[in-house]
Amino acid sequence: MKINQDTVLRGKKVTLVPYTAAHVPRYHEWMQSEELQRLTASEPLSLEQEYEMQRSWRDDADKCTFIVLDSELWPGQEEENSMVGDVNLFLTNIEDPTVGEIEIMIAGVRKLGITKFEAKIGQENEASICMFKKLHFKEVAVNSIFQEVTLRLDVSDQERQWLLEQTKHVEEKSYAELKQPAGVQDS
Repeated sequence: MKINQDTVLRGKKVTLVPYTAAHVPRYHEWMQSEELQRLTASEPLSLEQEYEMQRSWRDDADKCTFIVLDSELWPGQEEENSMVGDVNLFLTNIEDPTVGEIEIMIAGVRKLGITKFEAKIGQENEASICMFKKLHFKEVAVNSIFQEVTLRLDVSDQERQWLLEQTKHVEEKSYAELKQPAGVQDS
């Protein structure tokens, strides 16, 4: 998504950076894991398909993707060596454009006008379900066909205050200013 192409969200423990072509080889390596494929309901892709997916997600108006970096390692080490996961936000609810479906995988929300988050998680993925419930998400649906649980967070004024308190240390910065020369051109 173009809106986050130059956005870095830096917290004490993790930093979110835009998903670029430089991240694809490491991401592809992760996604060879059968366990990660199962937990994320993903199909294995070739490296070229992964590059095509990254370009598509970068240009797509209804997807916002960040790579999660370990803040203790980056900046300092190359991003590829600091990667710990990804965060995806899907803006696909035509009836309610204030809903954003979120996916977080661990191996600037206000600008988007999002007031509700939905997470669809495989029923077997108890660790993710617990994590989202700790973040105040509530179970709103179970899809037995896809074996998924849908959890939702409605961002009320009270939830917004709680989120702001939990994230008051996060700084939004320019990715271009923080990015280290890596010798790999982003496409």
